[in-house]
Amino acid sequence: MMLEPLLKPMYILLVDDNPNNLKVLSEAIQGCGWKTLVATDGESAIEQTEYAVPDLILLDIMMPGIDGFETCRRLKANSITQNIPVIFMTALTDATDKVKGLEIGAVDYITKPFQQEEVIARLKLHLKISHLTRTLEQRVQERTGELTQSLQQLQNTQLQLIQSEKMSTLGQMIAGIGHEINNPIGFISGNCSHIEEYVKDLLRLVNLQQQKLPHSDPEIVELVKEIDLEYLIEDLPNILASMHQGIGRLKDISLSLRTFARSDISSMVEFQIHEGIDSTLMLLKHRLQDQGKRSKIEVVKEYGNLPPITCYPGQLNQVFMNLIANAIDAFDDLYQNGSVQKIAATPYTITIATSVQPQEKTVSICIEDNAFGMPPEVQARIFEPSFTTKAVGKGTGLGLAISYQIIIDKHDGQIQCLSTSGQGTKFIITLGI
Repeated sequence: MMLEPLLKPMYILLVDDNPNNLKVLSEAIQGCGWKTLVATDGESAIEQTEYAVPDLILLDIMMPGIDGFETCRRLKANSITQNIPVIFMTALTDATDKVKGLEIGAVDYITKPFQQEEVIARLKLHLKISHLTRTLEQRVQERTGELTQSLQQLQNTQLQLIQSEKMSTLGQMIAGIGHEINNPIGFISGNCSHIEEYVKDLLRLVNLQQQKLPHSDPEIVELVKEIDLEYLIEDLPNILASMHQGIGRLKDISLSLRTFARSDISSMVEFQIHEGIDSTLMLLKHRLQDQGKRSKIEVVKEYGNLPPITCYPGQLNQVFMNLIANAIDAFDDLYQNGSVQKIAATPYTITIATSVQPQEKTVSICIEDNAFGMPPEVQARIFEPSFTTKAVGKGTGLGLAISYQIIIDKHDGQIQCLSTSGQGTKFIITLGI
């Protein structure tokens, strides 16, 4: 057999210095099944209200010590008691006094001498209103919490979809570029060695011919002078060496593309963090160079001896890209905001430091710039979806939000932003080994 849950009894505090009034009201109230608390002055009423927290207060106006108005004013100023309904009891008929009581927080008046039926009816009404108010507030809070949670889930889902689509599209595009680059690289690299051999052979032939035939035909002498044969023989090796360097550069770019756009999305794999950072820097190298008025940005690498970590490499590389690109944007903005002198005497620098914490079994990646930093109100919102300080068309506000989700949700790591306005910004990523 199940028992019905017991309802909490209603407590009503009676505040009056007249014992007869207290007796009459107590009997009427207890007859309705409510519990009574009693106080004979304002100070004791306030003290009793704080620890007993009644559901309603019947408060006399004319009392020794502080009167009912001041008692009500103090109750409404206290966060513990401010929401308890107060009904004034008074023999006063002046409308000004009634308005004064309502203005300081009372919900109603009961006029002496009491009519018990009226008192009970008013108490029932205000207890019901109070109960409905508390219930409504609770439901609003619950609903607000549900809506906030739903909004957060929706934003997370949107970020996941954007991130997944972005990585898929980026991976396909970069894989295609890498494939297209590899074919001509292989062709040029293979033929370059042959060209080098052919040139050597031709130069040997020319040299031998000059030795065997010292008195050449006048037309040949004229041509040798025209093409500056001596300079040509001297410069050809330099040209071939430059071609080899260019081929090496293309190979590095191709490797960086493949490293950056790793498609390890379905499962985690072991990955060397430094490879991902280096590939990202390779792809951003053109943005680090002189850009008109903005001078070159120096990248300082302070790499520790990191072990490979188990992660989603392509997604981590996306985080590195977002953070480093944002640092470059910060330097570019110095000119747009007229703050060229800010670091005129200091080289523009992005410092990337990595370290391992064996005790915590974690690695840290710190990406720091010495640009202008950000104010606290901006720093507090940088990981919010769609929040951006960039001009329309120059930023979606999703880069850092996606980075946050990749580190926190995908890798169970931490990402922290430390920034001082006018000094610079530092992002610290912590990942488990």
